Amino acid sequence: CTSGSPRELRPPPPRTDGPILEQSRRHVLRIVLIAIGAAGLAAGVGLLVPPPAPTPARAVPIPSPEHRVIVEVLNGTRRAGAARAATRMLRRQGLDVIFFGNAEAAVDSTRVIVRRGDPGRGRDVRIALGTGQILVEPDTLRRVDVTVILGPDFQVRGAGP
Repeated sequence: CTSGSPRELRPPPPRTDGPILEQSRRHVLRIVLIAIGAAGLAAGVGLLVPPPAPTPARAVPIPSPEHRVIVEVLNGTRRAGAARAATRMLRRQGLDVIFFGNAEAAVDSTRVIVRRGDPGRGRDVRIALGTGQILVEPDTLRRVDVTVILGPDFQVRGAGP
């Protein structure tokens, strides 16, 4: 082992894997550019396709303040969802239901209780429900015109939400 000899200071042999490494970088760059182009094309096509036509809304007439009837609906039956169904029925008739839930106790028949204002409002609610006994029990602490307590005689009419 002699040092300083000119034969020992030669450069290392050239690598044979250089073009392969360069090839893979080019290949990755091509894949990235193709992916960016495909995303751009998809975005462009998305902008050219018209949006779907809007579905027609179910419009309920809004009553004037003097004809507005504010209602709460309470389920006095053992049937789940009766108050929600009655709420939908009344809203389709243009009545303003601000609360629905369960009654404190079960009742033997549907009651339409007028709490304030014109007793004729109870008649409007009864007609919209298709059943109910109208009672007048003023209660100004409740912020409603009419309280409905559903009984077993209540039947859901109509379909839809």
